[in-house]
Amino acid sequence: MQVPDSASCTGSEPATVAIIGAGVVGLCCALQAQRKGYRVTLIDREAPGKGASFGNAGYIATELINPLSTGKTLRSALHLWFSPRGPLALPLRYLHRILPWLLRFGMAACPAQVARSRDGLVALNRAAVPAWQRCLKDIGASAQLCRSGYLLVWESSNRLDVARRHAEELRQWNIRTELVRGARLAELEPALAGTVSHALYFPDACQVRDPYSLCLELFKALQARGGEFVQQAVEKLVPDNDGVGLQTGTGVLHFDQVLVCAGAWSKPLLQGVGIEVPLEAERGYHLSIEGVGTGLNRPIGSAERRFVMSPLDSGLRAVGFTELGGLKLKPFARRFRVLRHHSQALLPALADPALKTREWMGHRPTLPDSLPVIDRHPLHERLWFAFGNQHLGLTQAAISAELVVSMMSGEAPPIDPQPYRVDRF
Repeated sequence: MQVPDSASCTGSEPATVAIIGAGVVGLCCALQAQRKGYRVTLIDREAPGKGASFGNAGYIATELINPLSTGKTLRSALHLWFSPRGPLALPLRYLHRILPWLLRFGMAACPAQVARSRDGLVALNRAAVPAWQRCLKDIGASAQLCRSGYLLVWESSNRLDVARRHAEELRQWNIRTELVRGARLAELEPALAGTVSHALYFPDACQVRDPYSLCLELFKALQARGGEFVQQAVEKLVPDNDGVGLQTGTGVLHFDQVLVCAGAWSKPLLQGVGIEVPLEAERGYHLSIEGVGTGLNRPIGSAERRFVMSPLDSGLRAVGFTELGGLKLKPFARRFRVLRHHSQALLPALADPALKTREWMGHRPTLPDSLPVIDRHPLHERLWFAFGNQHLGLTQAAISAELVVSMMSGEAPPIDPQPYRVDRF
């Protein structure tokens, strides 16, 4: 195998690399490539941080080690779909297009595949926070990440055994939790004392202060170190012996290496170079409630309502829904109404009509086995991929960057890249 170009092996001129996608994964990859001596150009049709990275809850969800497709998920799917306030949505007008993906999703629930997916998620998630700490320390932005703790809450007292079983399962993976009730729960989150029966407290959990502000910090550091940004859509990848060309609306840009981090928009780019990946755009919704007095000290997740609320510098954010609706459908207003209902049920103070609320919908890149693609093209060794982190893009961005850039630079990867191969499907 030919060792990829890097700044240390190309003489006086550093090798060039284009990062397609200016979300949090692409930004982390761009900075990591700069650290390895590459001359970096970031390319996106939108401004940095304006895609799915803009809308997440800001929570580093390292405890989410189970893939989305499991036997338990499949058994509950119909109930969740038909529940008028449930967390799963499959728009009927898109159902015929999603059926092949759903078949693959169902197949991914076999025990052997679930175990492989869990191992792959554990490897990334265990390394996630240290990777973020290294990334942010390097650019002088450590304050963006804080150890906030996290609460997974239950409103029904008869679900206490469910919380205990979940804690025991997580303990097997060395994930610390504390079962809290009564005075301890009220101490941690006074605003929830009247609505929540019990919770699992994750004392080691971290969050970022605001996802969009984080992206802007990463982009600022990239530019300060000489990185360029081109706001254009990439229409086609054109690999050749000397690198990879990018077909845009204004012509072809050529680079020594190209790394595709385009999230839910990665699939057509890969199709153009002979690779089919079962990537689906999973639409997520959020509400951002501006102002102070919204009541939470840390991110909380509702085990029963299946959504997350997180206090950010920009306000309180409520994030939810798994809606498999592709890239083209407009947001459904009823999804925002359901998020309002669930948020106000846990925090009645949010029913105040004077609070300013912003609505947002974005697209998560989701693969049937819940693992990302972090790999190179099997035939074009200068073409690389890092996308498909589903709900864990923010969580896994920094470690994904370290992994793919280490391989691109010919270095030993920090974790085994085998589970994230592009040709595994």
